[in-house]
Amino acid sequence: MKIADIKIMKQRMAIKVLIVDDHGVVRKGLRLLLEQYPELEVVGEAANGREAVAMAAVLLPNIIIMDVAMPILNGIEAADQILRASSHSGIVVLTMHADEGYLLRALHVGVKGYLLKESAEEDLLAAIKTVAQGRPFFSRAITESLLEDYVRVLKQQGLSDTYDLLTAREREVLQLLAEGKTNKEAATLLEISPYTIESHRTNLMQKLNIHNTAEIVLYAVRKGLVS
Repeated sequence: MKIADIKIMKQRMAIKVLIVDDHGVVRKGLRLLLEQYPELEVVGEAANGREAVAMAAVLLPNIIIMDVAMPILNGIEAADQILRASSHSGIVVLTMHADEGYLLRALHVGVKGYLLKESAEEDLLAAIKTVAQGRPFFSRAITESLLEDYVRVLKQQGLSDTYDLLTAREREVLQLLAEGKTNKEAATLLEISPYTIESHRTNLMQKLNIHNTAEIVLYAVRKGLVS
């Protein structure tokens, strides 16, 4: 096989990344960081959410690294539009905001990765690879902060660990749903029917007082079930 053919093959196998941030210095720094890894290919840069939506439709990146606070269209709304239009891309939010509200909104629209900029150098490569496989990834600082909030709320309400309310099967279903599996995929893995998965899903959501998939993921992050 010729060297040129090998290079083409590597390019096809590389994870294609689109960088979205309204600060040029940040985009340049991220590009320099990512270009160190031969398994990644930076296919473009966008300075706002509107540009990101347009470029994602043309470039079809595997991963979009997305800031939250941007002009014209913010990162959460841009992520929502991109994910509604196509399931081709996974989105990793890279932000300064550790607020639970931002995280919950991001999860609600289908974002699978959430990192703080302070941990980008340490976590970004792992986040890209993990989300490219369809699995969630969160900064350690995010999970630690959410765990602290979770423990504080439990103490305020005089509750023990709500996780203990779940049956062994419900815990398995919780884990799979938090990892982004559909009812059908979870049913196949557990060798039970999708109807039974839905029944377990309903039961665990009632026990944990959560109301949608985004809250399932957030609960799992707090419990350290996904990383």
